Amino acid sequence: MSQNEPSQLAGAVMVCGTTSNAGKSTVAAGLCRLYARRGVRVAPFKAQNMSNNSAVTPDGHEIARAQAFQAMAAGVDGDVAMNPVLLKPMEGHRCQVVVMGRPLGTMTAAEYHQRKPELLDVVLDALGDLRRRYDVVVLEGAGSPAEINLLDADIVNLRLAHRAGLPAIVVGDIDVGGVFASLFGTVALLPAEYRALVKAFVINKFRGDPALLFDGTAQLEERCGIPTVGVLPWLDGPEIDSEDSLALSRPLHGPSADDSDGSVAPERADLAGPTDLLDVAVVRLPHIANFTDIDPLRMEPGVRLRWVDDGRGVGQPDLLVIPGSKSTIADLRWLRSRRLDEAIGSLRSVVLGICAGYQMLGGSIADPHGVESPEQTTSGLGLLDASTTFDLDKVTRWRRGRLFGQPARGYQIHHGVVRAQGPAFVELDDGAGDGAVGTTPAGGTVWGTSLHGLLEPDGVRAALLEAVALRAGKRVGGGWSFEAVRQRRIDRLADMLEQHLDLGALDRILAEGAVA
Repeated sequence: MSQNEPSQLAGAVMVCGTTSNAGKSTVAAGLCRLYARRGVRVAPFKAQNMSNNSAVTPDGHEIARAQAFQAMAAGVDGDVAMNPVLLKPMEGHRCQVVVMGRPLGTMTAAEYHQRKPELLDVVLDALGDLRRRYDVVVLEGAGSPAEINLLDADIVNLRLAHRAGLPAIVVGDIDVGGVFASLFGTVALLPAEYRALVKAFVINKFRGDPALLFDGTAQLEERCGIPTVGVLPWLDGPEIDSEDSLALSRPLHGPSADDSDGSVAPERADLAGPTDLLDVAVVRLPHIANFTDIDPLRMEPGVRLRWVDDGRGVGQPDLLVIPGSKSTIADLRWLRSRRLDEAIGSLRSVVLGICAGYQMLGGSIADPHGVESPEQTTSGLGLLDASTTFDLDKVTRWRRGRLFGQPARGYQIHHGVVRAQGPAFVELDDGAGDGAVGTTPAGGTVWGTSLHGLLEPDGVRAALLEAVALRAGKRVGGGWSFEAVRQRRIDRLADMLEQHLDLGALDRILAEGAVA
């Protein structure tokens, strides 16, 4: 079937994994792009996601970043029905529970567990809505489907698939070892009615000759009756739009050779000649949120990114970024305990605070309703003339404007309402401003913004890095288009699945459903 030939495929399939980080999100995104290229109207779905990386849909609902990314892979807008329940971890083993794009409340694990029965109907309704509007829905599970202590109240894995009458495939991560035991053990632990839903295995992250595995996959099928329909190779290069906190343990290395098509972003094409490497430090907050904000910097060949978690490791970077957080006051307290406040104040270069990072840079933070913290007020770093008060209502919206003369856009996700004095960092199209500008005691420049995704537009990122480089006495060269790199990576995923998966078998699983 050619890439543009319409398909009659219809149905839904759940992608489970033997563990977290097995590759469920990646495989689901690749399938969304693969089906979309075949002319199928396809949508992603994850009933319950636990992540502090979130995005805002065009109509102002909050969903997990992974489902927004999968929707992009499918060529459709993000939709609240694609992620009806989002859990956002906070200080003190609590989570903010977001249902259909709006906060339901802050709960402990036990409190949330009690609410699950009513949420099952919510996720089934959302799934039914998507299935009525799309030909194919690619569902993603969470963690492992064989968490036997959670099966009775499961709303995201095979209990949901059983209620909806859907087949499933299970992805295993061979890179960590023990993949055959993981796959076999997963189905062996399942109740018979759930085991019958698992139609195929996929082995992921293989570094070698797949022919060496075929005797093992044959024995696995002989033992449990489930075929392996693909062995996916390891993909080099940094991941983008990751939702899992495990991604924080990976190096912040730059783009791979496969990311380049030989061109640069139009806004950078006029930059030629010798260039310098910009040193960019990112504060690794304990409750870091939306760390995908730094993904565009990872795609810059002229940028060296590094994590910092104490004052001694900061040095004098050309740019220091304080990212978002789901526990702003707690992370500000941690920042001080690691003497990062002193290091930031001594910088002679540029500091950029995003969302919670922006709030920390101000003079004070008040949380009178206990939205994020039992501490009602605390002093900020005092580097911006701004104060923050947490409100019960949550702001989730897109904003557009200009920064450094370039068209800018980003989305806001916050309870903290910042009131800033002086010049704004971003000039918004509605005549208002976003963020603030200040200085460190050492004479460095301080920028703050509430806009996530602000660095994604190539023109804004190029202008910001040029301003950083100018202050450092350096020159930055042409960078790659972030959106072009992201789209090439999605296409590489789809190409990999097309080459290494038995697509005929997957089509049959979709067509036959759970009853075959």
